[in-house]
Amino acid sequence: MTALENHNFGEVDIFTEDSRKKLAQLITKLFDHWKLDSISSLCLLGLSPSSRAMLSKYRSGKSGIQNTMDSLDRAGWLLSIHKSLRLLYPHNESIRYTWIKRKNKMFDNRQPIEIMKEEGIIGLAKVSRYLDQLRGA
Repeated sequence: MTALENHNFGEVDIFTEDSRKKLAQLITKLFDHWKLDSISSLCLLGLSPSSRAMLSKYRSGKSGIQNTMDSLDRAGWLLSIHKSLRLLYPHNESIRYTWIKRKNKMFDNRQPIEIMKEEGIIGLAKVSRYLDQLRGA
């Protein structure tokens, strides 16, 4: 299991810079597992495509997720999606990390990643809530 799999997300104190740096590292690790390109990663974080350097800072722990409601909400939705996928597919890492790129009837045969990118924070919430329904939460 990876550090991402073992992490207890409930213990993250988002009000300290150090915690937001760790959160940024977790999110970029998740993006690596999902095999997202920089543009998709930036889009999910609500950042400009010209902010590629920020991803490197996030990945290395030199910078934390911004202390804004939008940024923290996005991080929360992303971790919620990851948690649901971990619970739904505990023994199938392949599905867990490719699910967002698989066409889904619930999303008019579109990929969940498309919904998240096109609809922004609303799309992140929509995908997360759908997964919550699947697992009966």
